[in-house]
Amino acid sequence: MLIEELKNINSNTKELKKFGLTIGIVLLIISALMFYYSTELRLHFGIAGLIVIVSGYLFPKILIPFQKIWMGIALILGFIMSRIILTFLFYLVITPISLIARLAKKDFLDLSINKSKESYWSYREKKEYTKVDTERQF
Repeated sequence: MLIEELKNINSNTKELKKFGLTIGIVLLIISALMFYYSTELRLHFGIAGLIVIVSGYLFPKILIPFQKIWMGIALILGFIMSRIILTFLFYLVITPISLIARLAKKDFLDLSINKSKESYWSYREKKEYTKVDTERQF
């Protein structure tokens, strides 16, 4: 699944230019923050940012391996994080709602089967609808 997505990454010239510009700007921002906090590596990050931006516009095909590695890491992180987020959602939201519903003896789906019933159809009360009802449906 991840390998198929990695093979389908769009690596045309336009995408490579956008990738180079984005990574270069991020490196320049890191360099500016390091300059502000007077860190020794600020010049290295600034030069790396400029090299990535220039190579992205002049020789975008050079960035293909970097883009593939970057997108591979992004796909792996997305795969892992989506499962972590969904697990937290299930255990922190859905499970407490279910426990509270069980304590309150609430059955949201009404799955009980009554053999004596002919149909499970729920009838609504008859009501004459007006224009206001169609404007405020909820």
